[in-house]
Amino acid sequence: MKYITLLLLIAMVTSCSKQTWEIAGDTCTLTETINPDYSKAASLQAIIDKYTRLGIPGLAIATWSPEGYWASASGYSKIETKVPMQPCHLQYSQSVAKTYMAVAILKLYEAGKINLDEKITAYLPSDVIEKVTGADQVTVRMLLNHTSGIAEYNDKPAYVSYLLQHPLHVFSTMDYLDYIEGADMKFEPGSKRSYTNTNYLLLALIGDQLTGDHAKYIREQIFIPLGLINTYYREDANYLDKPALVNSYWDRYSNSVLENCSQMQNVNVGSLIGDDGIIATPIDYVNFLKGLFEGQLLLPSTMEQMLTFVKNDTGQYSYGYGLGIHNDPYKQHDEYGHTGGGIGAGCELGYLPDVNTYFFVGLNMGTIISSPITTSAENIRSEILDVLIE
Repeated sequence: MKYITLLLLIAMVTSCSKQTWEIAGDTCTLTETINPDYSKAASLQAIIDKYTRLGIPGLAIATWSPEGYWASASGYSKIETKVPMQPCHLQYSQSVAKTYMAVAILKLYEAGKINLDEKITAYLPSDVIEKVTGADQVTVRMLLNHTSGIAEYNDKPAYVSYLLQHPLHVFSTMDYLDYIEGADMKFEPGSKRSYTNTNYLLLALIGDQLTGDHAKYIREQIFIPLGLINTYYREDANYLDKPALVNSYWDRYSNSVLENCSQMQNVNVGSLIGDDGIIATPIDYVNFLKGLFEGQLLLPSTMEQMLTFVKNDTGQYSYGYGLGIHNDPYKQHDEYGHTGGGIGAGCELGYLPDVNTYFFVGLNMGTIISSPITTSAENIRSEILDVLIE
């Protein structure tokens, strides 16, 4: 998930007067064929309808199982003009983008262009290396599985303050690195795990060094082979200006009053590389993960490395993080995928191997601020998984 620290949350809640930042929102057309007789359709629809009644502006869901594809939505893509949420609307990936970035690095590994256990100083330019304390101790694999110990850019007070004071500012990648220049490492590299967005920013820069353009490489090596025609990532400067992209909302003051924060969300996501930045339809997200686990992107031996998890010390079924992917088991059932959360959106992409089912759930409301609305929806994941694994 895209984490922002408590300081940022407090600042968001206590900052200036109400703002309305809208972007275009429109209807769309679902191009995929879904199974109208999907056996779990009614149960899943009832769940998402329940949570939009509780205040979430809009929810979209897509699944693939041996019964085929099913997708639906509830609530609004754009509250102001009552545009209904549709399963063809584009949803923000937030940190789900990390899995795509990891796959790109692993494809470079398979092509012999990168050694996962080489120090990152072998692949990064000097102006980047000099900003990252301990870079000479960190391997590519440590970036991928969050064991690097490198400082996190978005928990720095200077970054938090500037973001809140200039919500529509477009940050450069070097801006983010400026915030960690000279910062101490969190821990000795490889000694423990700490989820850190800086890791994936650096992976994107490594991708740029090896390919000339990591985003183009992702499009060519992942989107095109899998036929992901409704997935977008930095193909041009205006790639987020899609009419089918959902509006975004937040409960800034934690009082159940939603504000439109679409422009802030859009600008923030557009500034990020590696750790965020992709938008897609729910079915395209499902098809990405399905293609990955069906062997269309990586060799079996590479997938084995990707699914080697650094786990917490809480038992066999504890949460584990591999190379850009988590294993977050539910009721003794493995669930591989990634979550994402940000200023104005949240989502989860997952694969349940025990029932051969893939799913994506996205909402167009920020998940990083404590809100009575999101608190009321804290069981949505478990309710959906209960239906999918039954």
